[in-house]
Amino acid sequence: MAEERHGTWFGFGFCGFGQALGSGNWRHSVHSPEPLNTSDDVCRVSASWSYTALVTRRGRVELSGSVSSAAEGCRDAWASEELLVLLRDKGGFNTELQAWPPGSELQGEPLWVQNLVSGAETQGKDEPSREARARTLPLLPSARAYVNPQPPFCKPLAPELRVRQLELGAEHALLLCEAGQVFSWGGGRHGQLGHGALEAELEPRLLEALQGLRMAEVAAGGWHSLCVSESGDIYIWGWNESGQLALPRRNTEEERKTVRDTELSEDCLEGAAAALGDIGAPAHFIAIQPFPALLDLPLNSDAVKASCGSRHTAVVTRTGDLYTWGWGKYGQLGHKDSTSLDRPCRVEYFAEKQLEVRAVTCGPWNTYVYAVQREKV
Repeated sequence: MAEERHGTWFGFGFCGFGQALGSGNWRHSVHSPEPLNTSDDVCRVSASWSYTALVTRRGRVELSGSVSSAAEGCRDAWASEELLVLLRDKGGFNTELQAWPPGSELQGEPLWVQNLVSGAETQGKDEPSREARARTLPLLPSARAYVNPQPPFCKPLAPELRVRQLELGAEHALLLCEAGQVFSWGGGRHGQLGHGALEAELEPRLLEALQGLRMAEVAAGGWHSLCVSESGDIYIWGWNESGQLALPRRNTEEERKTVRDTELSEDCLEGAAAALGDIGAPAHFIAIQPFPALLDLPLNSDAVKASCGSRHTAVVTRTGDLYTWGWGKYGQLGHKDSTSLDRPCRVEYFAEKQLEVRAVTCGPWNTYVYAVQREKV
């Protein structure tokens, strides 16, 4: 077996609260990838708007941004503006789910605690299965429930749903089952559920448009969604306000001023939906795509990994290249500027440095990438 090459995490985009995006001095934003200013054994990154949680291979969680703290004995962490969730090791297969206020120093008592038995509970084996070990928050190790940002903090899933992956957007959820089928539920006013309407769904509903196609990964943005098929195709749908669907967009005043996502979620929802019928818009402008649309990357590249920020999208190809598009105000696209794009564009930094991208995780306004040195041919 070939030895695993050592890699490095990089970050770019918004760092206005001191997130450990780069190795230099404090800046409001980073427009080109820089190595993370943290320990080199990070195995997972979960980013919220104002802070980031870094999980190390030794089981340590480090918080950077609006709060700077750390906790030991952690298997996983999930960051949101409403909640910080830790999965802490209690010995054997026992873990404890802890919900903390996002500004907490991880001292005192958490908001909520639940004891879990992972892996062996459902497998009936001496150790968890590979699939169980690979699952990450907000999906719990048992795959029978997931973390919810508001009470109740733990929400059950139907027993018949054999879940492989679950992702949460600002108002919706995506679920990938073991059979490769995709389910969605939650708010649908931006078409982010993919069912062809702008209505909410209270329970997981199968995406009929993707039936018969086996998916390997799903990603939920603020108000858009994406999935990657086992053959490397990309399907994307939802809100296209900043070109995050890689579909033609209309330039707006938003690019010339900073608008918080919380304001957009309240003030611009109806505006985006109304744009569907805006006769003054160019004929090619697409505000909302309510069905999954097939997206081709340049050079007919196959996708293997994907992540979505609030209004930007990032995809890793089978050859280890990174493509990004959508909102770029804070440099979260990694193209050395703050331009927004409505088409996939390769992040040249990694190609120039002869780096092979292995993983990508988008925060709302930033992007984190894990890359290794390419093997010499």
